[in-house]
Amino acid sequence: MVKPLTFKGDKPKKRKHQSSSADPSSAPRGPKAPKPDTPVEHNDDTAEDQSWVTADTPTDLAGPVVLVLSANPPCCIASDANGKVFASALENLIEGDATTAEPHDVRQVWVATRVAGTEALSFKGHHGKYLSCDSHGIPHATASAISHHESFLIIPGEIPGTFALQTSAGDKETFLCARETASTKTASGTSVEIRGDATAVSFETAVRIRMQARFKPRIKASKETKAREKISRLELEEIVGRKLTDEEVKKLRRARKEGDFHEVMLDVKVKGKHDKFA
Repeated sequence: MVKPLTFKGDKPKKRKHQSSSADPSSAPRGPKAPKPDTPVEHNDDTAEDQSWVTADTPTDLAGPVVLVLSANPPCCIASDANGKVFASALENLIEGDATTAEPHDVRQVWVATRVAGTEALSFKGHHGKYLSCDSHGIPHATASAISHHESFLIIPGEIPGTFALQTSAGDKETFLCARETASTKTASGTSVEIRGDATAVSFETAVRIRMQARFKPRIKASKETKAREKISRLELEEIVGRKLTDEEVKKLRRARKEGDFHEVMLDVKVKGKHDKFA
């Protein structure tokens, strides 16, 4: 089940309990106390779902992302409900650092998906339309299906930690870029125009991509490793069939982490039989 996006500062919604009976026996009961030696699992998925990290390589990209532009003050690529693409100011920053950017508006979030049979990615907006760039270099988000106009190659940029989004619309290699213009004054004195007609990778084409931590491959692998390590002494003793020493528990937990649990478990079982008949 897909969870809705949440942003910093949002208050959690509380569900009211409705009961049609005044019978005290129908009142909700409190949680049962765990039995002795029963492992208590702490689920930290909710906290992890709300955290954002920076993508390091194109292969990291999947799920919700924020496309942070190389502009001052920091802003990102966003789209309204009509498919107009514009630069949206970022508010969730730590000391104004773009590397810590998180979205505060659903219009700033795109869902990155690998285009089947290619190395390109597509970016779907909050309104179900895809980010696109036509042959004139004008970006928009009005397409309901993926074609070469909605496909972008992700190329590592000249600045560490950034990428260039290469379009596939024209005959030449062009890139999405952020250009500051003084035609429309803002609070910062300039406005940012997003175009798709840059012909070379430069500072203007640099895009820093922020993504949800739970979709980053290395973080997912680390989480799976930690999950393998989480096993109680009681569970280990049930598997082996006898009481274990502290050293044996450490040995078995280390084996789960390193991937040779079954071999070590058999050794521990055999040692227990030898000790029994010694």
